[in-house]
Amino acid sequence: RKVKKGAAGRGCGGGTRTRALGDMGVGTERLVNFSAGPACVYEDVLVKAQEDLLNFEKNGLSVMEMSHRGKAFTRIIEEAEADLRELLGVPDEYSVLFMQGGATAQFAAVPYNLGWSDDVTDVGFRPRADYLTTGSWSKKALAEAKKVGVDANVVATGDNKSIPLDAAAWDVNADSGKKSKYFHVCANETIQGVELKGLSPRSVLDEAAGGIYQGVPLVADMSSNFCSKPVNVRDYGVIYAGAQKNVGPAGVTIVIVRRDLLGAAKVGTPTMLDWTVAAENASLYNTPPCFSIYMCGLVFKKLLRLGGLEQVEQINKKKCGLIYDAIKQSQGYFACPVDLKARSAMNVPFTIPESEDLEKKFIREAELQGLINLKGHRSVGGMRASIYNAMPMEDVEKLVAFMKDFQAKN
Repeated sequence: RKVKKGAAGRGCGGGTRTRALGDMGVGTERLVNFSAGPACVYEDVLVKAQEDLLNFEKNGLSVMEMSHRGKAFTRIIEEAEADLRELLGVPDEYSVLFMQGGATAQFAAVPYNLGWSDDVTDVGFRPRADYLTTGSWSKKALAEAKKVGVDANVVATGDNKSIPLDAAAWDVNADSGKKSKYFHVCANETIQGVELKGLSPRSVLDEAAGGIYQGVPLVADMSSNFCSKPVNVRDYGVIYAGAQKNVGPAGVTIVIVRRDLLGAAKVGTPTMLDWTVAAENASLYNTPPCFSIYMCGLVFKKLLRLGGLEQVEQINKKKCGLIYDAIKQSQGYFACPVDLKARSAMNVPFTIPESEDLEKKFIREAELQGLINLKGHRSVGGMRASIYNAMPMEDVEKLVAFMKDFQAKN
């Protein structure tokens, strides 16, 4: 069936499905994609993009063909920024940047832009920065900072199933003689399925070790839970996120940075990692990922139509709750390795304890049912259901039904 023009479309909050692809020349139905990224996109957003693909709003060109400095694309990128600011409540004292290189490039950009603010020319200085490592991606960010020349202090390391937020137990290295230039966290570890939630990381910092982190910018990699729930942007000096999980296709990385932190990049910082260059050129220093930005803009409008991030968060809680409840109700047949307080609303890892053969069978038979990309990351094994914003409730229900059926037969 086709989505009628203007219909809500498939996706959280959507009512009309577009499962059949015959009109597109594809002899199958759309699959249920539990990939950790690139992830599923709202189907009505895809349909709108399809409509615009050859001739964007009667301009005679595709977005992929038009000049990034022309009037049409200027409106696209300005609307995308305005809608994102509305969604997240981004204050005027923050810049919104559309960059490239994924969150991985920001692992280096963060220290380059924040580490040498006292003297950008003292390239031999090793500034201190603090890292809370809770999984694979925060560890990669730590490793990149060390490459750049940062004296990185690890305050605590998670056990892949919980978040060490007890600041009294942190190694704050108070005797180092250096004030931290920033404190880095990963808001949601995609691989392990652990998420910072509930307690504000900013409040934890302000109370830690007699105020040692007072005034220290909090930096958060929000790649896998960006725009999945409201956040207080003012708690952070920097927020960065790859788009390819919750807000669009791969190719664009969104950076939200407090303006007073700009203008202090280390001498020799690569141009494409310098936030000040990006801000001064409105993210147009060179040709940006135009189509990815356009798609993000469509997603932002979709999220606003759904009622904003408060409503999106409630939908996401219901979706992940279905899977976590199914795991609990299986009475040990399925297990989730993550502590209750840290369980991610975006990435749900689960196992069939002590039976890798059954896990392989589960993944294989799920694929035959059109439920794809459920295999856990190679570093942790098991299964993982990534259920980002665009994953429809009905497809989560389909997974839960399959889990129950599989248990009954095996």
